[in-house]
Amino acid sequence: MFISPQPFFAWRGSSIRVKFNVLALSELGYEVDLLTIPIGNEEPTPANVIRVPNLLGSKKISIGPSPLKLWFDFLLLIYGVVLVLRHRYIVVHGTEETGFLAWLLSKIGRCHSVYEKHSDAASYKKGALQNLILKAYLAVEHFTCRHADLVICTGPGLHRQALAIAPQAKCHDIFDIPSSLIEPEEKDVTTARNQMIEGMDGDAVLVSYVGSFAVYQGVDIIFDAIPSVTSQNAAVRFIIIGGSENEIASRKKQLASSGVPESSVTFLGLIPPDQLPAYLNACDILLAPRKAGVNTPLKVLDYFKAGGAIVATDTEANRLILDQSCARLCDFEASAFSQAILDLADNPETRESLATNAKSRYRDKFNFGVFAGLLSEAYQDMFGANPK
Repeated sequence: MFISPQPFFAWRGSSIRVKFNVLALSELGYEVDLLTIPIGNEEPTPANVIRVPNLLGSKKISIGPSPLKLWFDFLLLIYGVVLVLRHRYIVVHGTEETGFLAWLLSKIGRCHSVYEKHSDAASYKKGALQNLILKAYLAVEHFTCRHADLVICTGPGLHRQALAIAPQAKCHDIFDIPSSLIEPEEKDVTTARNQMIEGMDGDAVLVSYVGSFAVYQGVDIIFDAIPSVTSQNAAVRFIIIGGSENEIASRKKQLASSGVPESSVTFLGLIPPDQLPAYLNACDILLAPRKAGVNTPLKVLDYFKAGGAIVATDTEANRLILDQSCARLCDFEASAFSQAILDLADNPETRESLATNAKSRYRDKFNFGVFAGLLSEAYQDMFGANPK
């Protein structure tokens, strides 16, 4: 049984990770029941998807701890108990807070438990109620790290956190991979670029950000840098992929009040992961402004696969997989970020060098084949020999 408290399927890092987990486990010969919440789009998957009922009629759920998540976690527990009593599972694999549910259900079902840590929960600080829930979440996370049969982390920063909590745990670092396995055709890349440079000449420099507008993503620094960049280089057009309708409307007002021409920034909203590679391959500079957390930014892996020149803030999360050979790293401030963009916009040779090095990292390491192999090794470490 695989338990996911995130929408499935949704344009989110954890949801994408679950998709690849299920695919890899299926290719490794496991039959997977995916127990998840009643939010998200239908997605082709080899798993048997089981959703808890949507008793509250919820249509979306925010990132990070929340009362709604607690409600769905309770339903996942109830359904999980029924499933482990009905079926003979060899593993219950839970992500994020459902790692604790996986441990509890494994005791009922007398099988192995896997806790998969996707994020640095301490980076989700919000209001008083959310912070109270966060404290409880962190206590549960510590318990789960110490008692699960296997702990899987999605990057070296999270791996260090887990080992600090439970030094004796069977803890494996299995990195994320790009959000799509699709290799875009040249015609699709050309179509995407033509769409994005509409109204500009062929010398346009497309600078793109992809991801949510959550505080920890550091998007404020992008919108603070845009007025300076566009006033100094008219060839630059910013392409923003992600954000809700309300978030996009708010950012448009911010840019208008700063005197930024509407034509200088294009908001594409959400783009399905399998269409995203064409857009990223069509861009010249890709932005990674991460502010907080120690989990590997998924967008950077998409950037590696696209082979783009990356501008990133010199923060702990970005430093996990980026250095000056494959990205232009700068201080977390708008002036430094805008200057890095301007420097790359004016130097196509430097862009090409960074892009080549980034692409080689995807080919050498951050791909589905290596990911599936590491997942297989982690499971074998948990079983010791053969599944019981």
